[in-house]
Amino acid sequence: MKPFPTAAEIAMHAKIVPLTETLAVASQITAGDIAEIAALGYRTLINNRPDGEEPDQLSAAEARAAAEAAGIAYHYLPFTAGTLTEADIAAFDALLRAADGPVLAHCRSGTRCCLIWSAIQLKEGGSADALIAGGAAKGFEISALKRFA
Repeated sequence: MKPFPTAAEIAMHAKIVPLTETLAVASQITAGDIAEIAALGYRTLINNRPDGEEPDQLSAAEARAAAEAAGIAYHYLPFTAGTLTEADIAAFDALLRAADGPVLAHCRSGTRCCLIWSAIQLKEGGSADALIAGGAAKGFEISALKRFA
């Protein structure tokens, strides 16, 4: 597997932030970004943003069509920090475990994707404070994680 690209290597609308060797999170993507996402080596795209948060955002149906055209798997698992449930966390974990290659999860800013991944890490014995600090170091405010501690 090739390493994640640097910010300078990415010519797209979305800001991509690696969390692990096989998972990165991104801000809102455009239809035009999806072919580039596939070209960068991502094999799965997970959309954690509910449709209709903003009038001009890419819809899940449009993203699914573009992902299928680019040859990558697409999953729609929408939530907000306030609506995140144990079932959402389990579903995201299952998608990560079943993924065939690198995964890119996206939402408006990448924060809720970092939050749900951190909730998985918390369930596996991670420290809420350390995970929140790690999120902050990558530019994500995920103090909502404390409600799962």
